Amino acid sequence: MELEIKDLHISAEEKEIVKGVSLKIRKGELHVVMGPNGSGKTTLAKAIMGQPDLKATGGDILVDGKSILGMKVDERAKLGIFLQFQNPVEVEGLGFMSFLNAAKGSIYGDRLSFKDFMAEVKNSVSSLSIKEDLIGRSLNFGFSGGEKKKIEILQMAILKPKVAILDEPDSGLDIDAVRVVAEGINQLRSKNEMGILLITHYSRILNYMEPQFIHVMKDGVIIKEGGKELITEVEEKGYNA
Repeated sequence: MELEIKDLHISAEEKEIVKGVSLKIRKGELHVVMGPNGSGKTTLAKAIMGQPDLKATGGDILVDGKSILGMKVDERAKLGIFLQFQNPVEVEGLGFMSFLNAAKGSIYGDRLSFKDFMAEVKNSVSSLSIKEDLIGRSLNFGFSGGEKKKIEILQMAILKPKVAILDEPDSGLDIDAVRVVAEGINQLRSKNEMGILLITHYSRILNYMEPQFIHVMKDGVIIKEGGKELITEVEEKGYNA
């Protein structure tokens, strides 16, 4: 699957936040969007997924050459787009396994037997170094920041999207958790040839990854693009430079 963002302009409450962003994510590619707070990175991620309170005032979002701007969130998910939230919502009383099984059934149109589904989840839990007791609890309820991010990556492993939008998967994590999350993302990208758009403020998670494309975003636009060498430039000179 190819996801193309084409001169996209996004507004929220009449304020333009994304001001003409263009990029293209192909199968198996890892793109990174870096930038300071307030640059529009999260708004871009939510717009790709179709958050209803965001309005596209120009440009387009294309999947394999066809516009998805008129599609609802669930329709985009069924196409194979996945969004990992920067701040996952806690839902007390909604069992994580029930939620995940329902989500997979909704996307793929059928459900595995509970036994087969549990086996698939436990296999992913083991490979992603996640504590097994987390999957028996309510969705994100009482989880630490690191546990929430790991559970989001587990969802990605089970739902197997074609393109994953990862909104600051490293925020709020200690260095060991950053490494585990990065290794999980690498594993899923390699296994499923998944296209990934990873949003971050910092470069530390990128120490464990091999992104091909770096996009620096500021004030709603992409101001510079390059390869991994651009990470070093940002670290040395900052975003203002």
